[in-house]
Amino acid sequence: MKKIINIFKKFKFSPGRGLSSKAIRGGFWVFSLRITDRVFKLLRTIVLARLLSPKDFGLFGIALLVLSILETFTESGFQYALIQKKGETRSFLDTAWTIGLIRGFAIAVIVFFVAKPASIFFGAPDAEPILQVIAASIILHNLKNIAVLYFQKELEFKNYFKYQFVGTIVDVTVALTLALLLKTVWALVFGLLAGNMARCIMSYIIEPYRPRIKVNIRQAKELFNFGKWVLGSSIVVFLAIQGDDIFLGKVLGATALGFYQMAFRFANLPGSEIGVLSRVAFPAYSKLQDNIPKLKNAYLRTVRFIIFLSMPLAGGIFILAPQFTQIFLGEKWMPMVPALKILAISAMVRVMIGTGGALFNSRGRPDLDFKMNLCRVITLAITIYPLTMLWKIAGTSLSVLLAVCACIPVWFAGSKKQAGLSFKDFQGILLPPLSGTVVMASVIFILGMFFNQYSLVGFLFSIVIGIVAFIGIIFLYRKILHYNVFEDMKLIFNSLGIKRKRSFEGKNS
Repeated sequence: MKKIINIFKKFKFSPGRGLSSKAIRGGFWVFSLRITDRVFKLLRTIVLARLLSPKDFGLFGIALLVLSILETFTESGFQYALIQKKGETRSFLDTAWTIGLIRGFAIAVIVFFVAKPASIFFGAPDAEPILQVIAASIILHNLKNIAVLYFQKELEFKNYFKYQFVGTIVDVTVALTLALLLKTVWALVFGLLAGNMARCIMSYIIEPYRPRIKVNIRQAKELFNFGKWVLGSSIVVFLAIQGDDIFLGKVLGATALGFYQMAFRFANLPGSEIGVLSRVAFPAYSKLQDNIPKLKNAYLRTVRFIIFLSMPLAGGIFILAPQFTQIFLGEKWMPMVPALKILAISAMVRVMIGTGGALFNSRGRPDLDFKMNLCRVITLAITIYPLTMLWKIAGTSLSVLLAVCACIPVWFAGSKKQAGLSFKDFQGILLPPLSGTVVMASVIFILGMFFNQYSLVGFLFSIVIGIVAFIGIIFLYRKILHYNVFEDMKLIFNSLGIKRKRSFEGKNS
């Protein structure tokens, strides 16, 4: 108790620190709860990979692709507009919710009727009934309480991810239970539906607002003026992210798609959880959009922390991909290893440039995010066919890496202009984790000459030694070049201390 009181004395709350503290606490909850969420999903994936075949995952992936196409090409962008919009926005909720509900029912009906031609297109007739059943998930998604977006707008991510996490638990439980009983792709389908149903119900339990069916044309037009760029960006992002899946599913079939999607899932697993911090950053940046010095400081800290985490994770996946696949997924999944290695690097670059989207949207420049992803789509379109024909799923992965790298010039120029960052700033946040990752990978490679890394003990030992090597290099940079990422981490814990102080004072007032 004395330690807690001492912490409270050290960190005095002031209004000027309110937003940054709130954003950091939001980041803590986003990161902590998403990590917990992904641990459950990771365990589910490993178990299901043992029980189901690559073709089962491919069929499920085809169904999700068709659903995603229709969702993306009808994206309103209203929720992004409501988060970015200044002033009172509660009066807009009913209009946004009603239009979203109409959109959801329309997509479900379309999916039901295009299920057969879509399954023929991909040469996977078994995907037809899966598509027809899974269409209900989009209705459940749009039925949820739209007011949960205020958990993001006001940086109350603790509540937001409570309702998300309930859906994950239900999804994992249903999917694993049915996989043990049925051993078919339907375990994945009903797990998804059960999870969406749970989230929908939870959104009304955790948020008291009750949306009504109502459409205000003026409000809809105002939201669409911002949302049209979100729609455009969503389309190019979809083509950039899912274009490779569509191509593979059509050209190489469901089994190849299953291998590729499993590789993509594990390569992007750490990066997607780190990158979700941008969900916290967007509303925080929006509140700082007119104060460039503070915006620069907040953005610089975000990018530095994200790269510090994502770069060694990508390096670790790259160097230990064969061992991980053999130990946790089994011999039948080994053909995905080359793709997993390449996609791990792609994921790290994607997370880095992904920080720009939140910055650009907060400054009212969603067109920059659109242009960045347009470069990605064009590069993917040019390279995916020849590279896939040459090296199958490894070639597709290389095309994805080149496409992500094509975004870097737009990201750099946009970040420089919108937040005032310089080349020296970027050099300072990239060099230390890059050096640490190279040393870490080299140490793990050398250890492989002396230890059996295909055993669980050898695998885990290599990871521990690799982490020690990486942290050692980071400490050197901290001492020599004043690399301040540890101060960023300290600020997170300080912010949590501030929250506890306020709560303590409230109880004793």
